[in-house]
Amino acid sequence: MLNKYQKVYWCIVDGSEIYFPDQSLPYGSAEELNLPLEQALNIGSYLGTPCYWINASEIDSLFDMTSLRDLLTQPEALFLMASRAVQFGHMFTTQRFCSQCGGRNHLNINQIAMQCSDCRTLHYPRIFPCIIVAIKKDHQILLANHAKHTSGMYTVIAGFVEVGETLEQCVAREIKEETGINVKNIRYFGSQPWAFPSSMMVGFLADYDCGEIKVDKTELAAANWFSAGCLPPVAPKGTIARALIEHTLGCEIMN
Repeated sequence: MLNKYQKVYWCIVDGSEIYFPDQSLPYGSAEELNLPLEQALNIGSYLGTPCYWINASEIDSLFDMTSLRDLLTQPEALFLMASRAVQFGHMFTTQRFCSQCGGRNHLNINQIAMQCSDCRTLHYPRIFPCIIVAIKKDHQILLANHAKHTSGMYTVIAGFVEVGETLEQCVAREIKEETGINVKNIRYFGSQPWAFPSSMMVGFLADYDCGEIKVDKTELAAANWFSAGCLPPVAPKGTIARALIEHTLGCEIMN
């Protein structure tokens, strides 16, 4: 049980933003930092020290917050802890009422969940599974400019998993729907929690099989094959998209 004098790390979140003073998570006791203990939730450890989450709305003080996206280049352990905290914040703000009976939910710090005061149903954080896939053809990679990326950034294909669908089926479907091509040799690459607001990105590699590029204009503005020596602006470092691109091309990208 945390006491007000124990020094720990803190993740103070507000939406997709986190308090990140001096390029680090705040460290100290609740007494020193003037933080309430009642809503503090132990969400793991960082650098061998307990880390506690608290929603900024529970604190009287105002904080200069930092977007979670700005932490992508931080060490992985820090980014993952911050992502975890943001996802718990999303649970706290979006699951205030019970979907079973309509009762008021409150934070259950033992279960790390929201619990209905009336029927006692536990509501755990919602996680939305997504696939993200790099497709290789000879020495080229398929990159797309998504309609929402007005900056001109290109990245790999991604999409949400549907009910009753395997991850591999989702990979093949999303690629076919968005680009018109077929792939083969689908294999797992890695994963990344993506707290915008509460997704889990499951990364895959695939090889081109057949078909011509025909983009779904409701999803993509453009798509094309690119080689390592002639790349458009791509997803930033720290993202699984960037890792997939660099792995597929076999080189580190400087932009």
